[in-house]
This record gives sequence, C-alpha cells and structure tokens, in this order.
Amino acid sequence: MTIQENVDLLPYNTFKIHASARYFTILKTHDDVLELLASKLFRTTRYLILGGGSNVLFSRDYDGLVIKMEMKGIDVIEETDDTVTVHAGAGENWHAFVMYCVDRNYGGLENLSLIPGTCGAAPMQNIGAYGVEIKDSIFNVEAVEITSGSKVLFNNADCQFGYRESIFKQHAKDKYIIIGINVLLTKKKHNLNVSYGAIKETLTMMGVEQPTIKTVSDAVIHIRRTKLPDPTYVGNAGSFFKNPTVPLSLFETIKQNHPTVPSYPASDNMIKVPAGWLIEQCEWKGKTIGNIGVHAHQALVIVNYGGGEGKDIWGLAMQIKDSVMDKFNVALQPEVNVVM
Repeated sequence: MTIQENVDLLPYNTFKIHASARYFTILKTHDDVLELLASKLFRTTRYLILGGGSNVLFSRDYDGLVIKMEMKGIDVIEETDDTVTVHAGAGENWHAFVMYCVDRNYGGLENLSLIPGTCGAAPMQNIGAYGVEIKDSIFNVEAVEITSGSKVLFNNADCQFGYRESIFKQHAKDKYIIIGINVLLTKKKHNLNVSYGAIKETLTMMGVEQPTIKTVSDAVIHIRRTKLPDPTYVGNAGSFFKNPTVPLSLFETIKQNHPTVPSYPASDNMIKVPAGWLIEQCEWKGKTIGNIGVHAHQALVIVNYGGGEGKDIWGLAMQIKDSVMDKFNVALQPEVNVVM
C-alpha cells in the first residue's frame, strides 16, 4: 500500500471533474485493507472510499484520504444443477462482471448490463434498472469492520435493501469496507424480466421471439447506449436524482393538470413518478449553461461537456430541484453522492 499526496481525481470520476485529493491510496488486497486500518493517517484523517467514481460529484477539493478500491477476482464458489453462486472482488468492473455471467448463461443480472461502476459499490447503492435490482441476486456481501479489522458477511436480509438504499448508506455507513460480493444466479428456468421500459419493444425490433439471457442483455445495452451519454466521452454520473414516490392524493393533483403523467404503483397508497418526466416538464431537457447542462435525450442526466466545475453542477442540480418543487410540490432527492 502506497500513500500519494495531492492527486488529481479527474481520472477517477465519470463526471470528469478536476478535484484534488490531499491523500490517495489504492487497495488491491485484503492485506492492503488491514494495513490501511492500522495506519496513523487513516485513524486521524477523514476518508472517502471510491469505486468506479460513477456515482459521485466532487464539489471541491477533498482535504482527506481518498481510498480507491481495486480488489479483483471472479470465481464460482458453489454450484448446483439449477443455481450458481459467483464471487466478485469489490474492484471488479460491474459491467464486465455482468458480461462474465451472461456469457455463461447465468441468469439474474442481465437487466443490469452497462451500469457503470464497480461490484463493491453495487450493493451499497442497491443499483437497479429495467425492473431489476441487485438485491434480487445478492447472496451476501463481504466486508471488513473498520474498528476491529474483522471480516463480516452480510446476508441479503442484513443488507436492509431499499430503493437505491442499503445498510451501507445508513446504519453501517463508515463502519465497514466492502471487499467483495457473492451473487446467487440461475442456470436454467431463468425468470426473464422483459416487461419494464422499452425492453420488449427493443427485442421485437431485434427480431427476437424467444428472449434469452444474452438477448435481454443486448437489448438493455442498446437502450442505454441510445438514451444515455457515454461517460467516456461526456462527463456524467447517470441519473442524478431518484425517482420520487408521492402520496396518491398528490399524484391525482398532478394528473389533473397533466393527464399523461407516467407512473408506477409503489406501496401504501404511494405512486412512483419518473424524475426525468418531472424535470422535462420544467423545461430543463437539453439546456446548456456554460460547460454544463442537461442531456438532450434524458432530462435525468446532468452532463459536463468539458471544463465544468463540481460546484456549478451542484448549483444546477439545486435549480432543477427547486423548479420541480415549485411546479409539482415534489421533492427530488439526489441519487449521486455529493462530496462537499
């Protein structure tokens, strides 16, 4: 383990923001984690654990220690005739891991294709797309307790998964370092989910009559590449806001003025409304302000066209949030983690 000083974080965040970390280190092994926990710097300095940097916005320089997780390894750890349990290190690229599973016809993750980030960050955020969330496949999460250095296994229930939430963002925040995940997938009798979003229409366009793990993954990849900007070329962190869940009474009020408002049933007289639709109704879609703006094809995505600063992106996000509140009385919550 090596500690670097005054490191530019632009290569480590998909928003492509220039922000300097006072200290920076890369962890590649379990021993690296233990060495870090025993260090004086770790015990006396604020720190930030970074995966793929695809869900973070640096609004300023970070006067602390940035810890980049690069623990690798993909292995089958248990297998039956019907299911397989696959391990991935926290630093493995999420999409590469999904492709590993798809190529072997392991079912459960195909709807989560092309989501940026790392495997270690996936359960923290309970990543999801097209009707599927990582909680549907997580068998357990491997973590190291910061105070003791002990390895701890969190089973699915322990993770307390919610919509873009988990125990790692709540009660266990800053208490553990995730070092790996184990997912339980199907080998046959796959439960393909093609009813959400444009998957079914895309499969029809592709000429697919009998969907498979591979064709569902291909459809999701096609949709994401069509709708969302590639962070390789345009700085962004995907969806900036969560889709809000509102009381039925408020939804009915919105529907009176906007009869075509899209929605999805939640629970207990609550309705989920797409944040992108709300933002688009406030006429933000495609707007550009200097070097930043709102994506022309997806209002939920804020983009950095080059040279934008984190504080300006955060300011734009707050303007968008205020306008949605003014127009619809709906409070948007950021999905992106903002580092102040």
